[in-house]
Amino acid sequence: MRYLSTRDDSGAARLGFTDILLAGLASDGGLYLPESYPQITASLLAQWRRVLDEEGYAGLAYAVCTLFVDDIPADDLKEICKRAYNSDTFSDPQIVPVTELNDGLWICHLSEGPTAAFKDLAMQLLGELFEYQLHRVGAELNILGATSGDTGSAAEHAMVGRTGIRVFMLTPAGRMTPFQQAQMFSLDDPHVINIAVSGVFDDCQDLVKTVAADAEFKQRYHLGAVNSINWARLMAQIVYYIAAWLRVTTADDQRVSFTVPTGNFGNICAGHIARQMGLPIDQLVLATNENNVLDEFFRTGIYRVRSSAETHATSSPSMDISKASNFERFIFDLLGRDAGRVRELFAEQLPQQGFFDLSDTPEFATITERYGFVSGSSTHSDRVATIRQLWTEHNLLIDPHTADGVKVAGEFTHPDVPMIVTETALPVKFSETIVEAIGVEPERPARFTGIEELPRHVIDLPNDAAALKALIAQRVDG
Repeated sequence: MRYLSTRDDSGAARLGFTDILLAGLASDGGLYLPESYPQITASLLAQWRRVLDEEGYAGLAYAVCTLFVDDIPADDLKEICKRAYNSDTFSDPQIVPVTELNDGLWICHLSEGPTAAFKDLAMQLLGELFEYQLHRVGAELNILGATSGDTGSAAEHAMVGRTGIRVFMLTPAGRMTPFQQAQMFSLDDPHVINIAVSGVFDDCQDLVKTVAADAEFKQRYHLGAVNSINWARLMAQIVYYIAAWLRVTTADDQRVSFTVPTGNFGNICAGHIARQMGLPIDQLVLATNENNVLDEFFRTGIYRVRSSAETHATSSPSMDISKASNFERFIFDLLGRDAGRVRELFAEQLPQQGFFDLSDTPEFATITERYGFVSGSSTHSDRVATIRQLWTEHNLLIDPHTADGVKVAGEFTHPDVPMIVTETALPVKFSETIVEAIGVEPERPARFTGIEELPRHVIDLPNDAAALKALIAQRVDG
């Protein structure tokens, strides 16, 4: 298995998995993808159904990862998956359980990990892979990331205490819930550096990309990425689409649909890749909140990023994103893997004019037929009503992002095709909205008791790449 950049049309030598594992962005600013997607057959799905039953989620993760990783010994990779996915780390032994509601609607629970968010499923594997590879090559890594709420805490809890790893995590000042802030800022470890940036998530993400684009600085300070620009995260997320499909279906060719709440396009990009691999997915339903950049594209063909001032602060804050960093991977596939066109769109048109328009292209005309994508958006009142409805009718409490997904899923359900909504996080992270919806505080797992009262460890920083570089240099050089 070899990997290429979405912006490389030179035919240069392709890289192996461990070559790109620690890198994040490609040197040309593009994102890594496999040269071609491995294919899933009905017989392989039948085999994986037995693996999931007999060896659990860790066994399935190993089976899927072997399709993408051929430069880590098989026994080592199997142990990495076992360490990442076990009942000591996840509160449910199934790791990714599912719940059927009614009329073919299912919830795929992705919040059983240590920080109660779907990001744990990728980060736990990423932490194990990073530590393994750094030990193997005798290197260290300074992770530079940005978070709108859940990536940061999942990354920090997955990386803390690991040899040779330091984490610099950017957050939009004042834009996360008190619980989300406490999860990150209460960590007291010299190798975890929380940074609050004046701006929105997109500003944080742009800072990460700007610093990472400085090849000399990146090399000198051994910078790597845990955001979903890192291919290994998407690889890990593909696993739970397959696990959910196996748990919902009984026949090895049965089709299902997935609804995915998303702002950065990473989660649903993993679903897109699973579908391209041959997982029997009918529709991929993309759900946004009021920051509906992605919904607008799938409805109109126009991808128009928003400024910080135009990015709404909503009650599903992890999706308050107006520039989807993973979207480039899908456009690369949509345009027949034409790296020249992708480079023109993302490196030229988007920075210069703030949008690009594919509405009149033959590729966009067949986007649903070829890739299964449809989309919708949700508002605060929709979220509150949906949370209340599921609590009243099913005694199931969901977080606001999952509520966005459930609301949009209702617009695209079809008889005889199960609709699986990917859960985002536990409701405890968003107490204010939950109380508005049902009138009581959500249940709090014991491990989170009193975290808001713990001392905070965070550095305020202006929205300035030079200031960020100076901080990294000061912390690394001592």
